[in-house]
Amino acid sequence: MDRQMQIEFLSDHYRNPRGRGPLPGADVVLPGGNPGCGDVVTIYLKGDGQGGIDQVQFEGEGCTISQAAASVLMELVAAGQLDAESILAMDGTDMMDILGRELVASRPKCATLALGTLKTALRQYRRKLALERASQEDRPGGGL
Repeated sequence: MDRQMQIEFLSDHYRNPRGRGPLPGADVVLPGGNPGCGDVVTIYLKGDGQGGIDQVQFEGEGCTISQAAASVLMELVAAGQLDAESILAMDGTDMMDILGRELVASRPKCATLALGTLKTALRQYRRKLALERASQEDRPGGGL
């Protein structure tokens, strides 16, 4: 993708965000932000009951890069191109490559805010699920 196409790609996601809005019944609602620049995202994650993602959405404010990155991430999850394991395996360079490294290299915190927040939300969901399972096993008749 050339530079102009990358700019148009990010601009489209900023103007027409995918997966934007609260998610009723979310298992995890997690705010994240970059205090230095004012970017904020809140990730809403509904799990599939097995440690994976059923649905994810976001709300936020901030620069084009941070908000477009959140939209791109939501779209990739919704399309089934990213599952829980691949999200947890991703790092900032992966996200920057998806967005267009040359455009976002000077703003890595903006480019990776949604990814970092989603990874933390997914870990929280998995901890919550593990605690629920352990609690069920501790109840009389709850184990196998």
